[in-house]
Formats: sequence, C-alpha cells, structure tokens
Amino acid sequence: MPRYSLKSQDRLNTCHPLIQELFGEVIKEYDCAILEGHRARRRQNQLHKQGKSKVKWPDSTHNELPSMGVDAGPWFKGKGIPWDEPNQFYVFAGFVLSKAKQLKIKIRWGGDWDGDHDVNDQWFKDLGHFELLSTEKES
Repeated sequence: MPRYSLKSQDRLNTCHPLIQELFGEVIKEYDCAILEGHRARRRQNQLHKQGKSKVKWPDSTHNELPSMGVDAGPWFKGKGIPWDEPNQFYVFAGFVLSKAKQLKIKIRWGGDWDGDHDVNDQWFKDLGHFELLSTEKES
C-alpha cells in the first residue's frame, strides 16, 4: 500500500480535516504526492508573479489556515510526478473526485472549475489543484 513521504504528510497536515480525510483515503489506493497545502504570503505572491496562480495573498484557498486548498499529483516510482503527461493528472483527478463523492466531501478540481465535466472550457488549468467547497459533509 502506498504511503505519503514525511514532506507530503507535513503539507497535508496544514489542510482542513476534510481534505486530510479525503487524501488519507486516496493514498490507500493511489500513490500520490501532496505538493502544497497552506501557503504563506511570500509563496502565494511568488506563484502569482510567475503566473502559476491567478490570485495574490490572501485570496487563495491555500492562504487560509487550515488550508481549504491542496495541490496533489500522481506519483510513479522511478519517475516522480509526470509533469509532462497531463493525462495522468486527469486520471488521478477522476479518482480523487470519485473518492470525494463516496466520502460526501464537496470539492472542486482545477481542471474543471465550473464542475460541468467539460475540461475544454477552462480559462486556467490547474490540474493538481483541489479545493474544499464546504466544511460540512453532504447529506
């Protein structure tokens, strides 16, 4: 069974408990890495300046503590995160979204911001980004 590295676990620990629950279940079946949880002001503004985030501090879901956003990606032994293979992120996101639905955790994925299942109508693709839409589980 896969498990998180200490670095990934530390990052996940900065996230809301529902994100921790979700990705605690994801790792049981799908090897992945947690890239970012909470982001401090300097890091957020750096990513905005680089064009990797569309918002400055404090307007990202990553800026709250605990973080309402998490960046995660699939992990392949000997290869790491397949940055040059976006289809791997689509497969991973499908798994995460399905697991969230099973757990009744409402999230949004950065590859389908409007949640309409059309990944071609996005103005900004952030394939590793997931964010919590509610701090309560769906009934």
